[in-house]
Amino acid sequence: MKAQEIRGLTDQELIQKMEALKKDLMNLRFQLALKQLDNTNKMKSVKRDIARIKTILTERELASQK
Repeated sequence: MKAQEIRGLTDQELIQKMEALKKDLMNLRFQLALKQLDNTNKMKSVKRDIARIKTILTERELASQK
């Protein structure tokens, strides 16, 4: 997911997307623990997407305070 795609979403959509990504990350961690995870790069990309969403939410919050 690109940052530009994320910026096009509303705050509520971003929060829902982040919750879904966190659930996905939890499932990936379980798969890793059970040695069922084939693509470990998926965890890295999910973590980055969560970080991007958090960054954009923080940017919007700071912009609204000014």
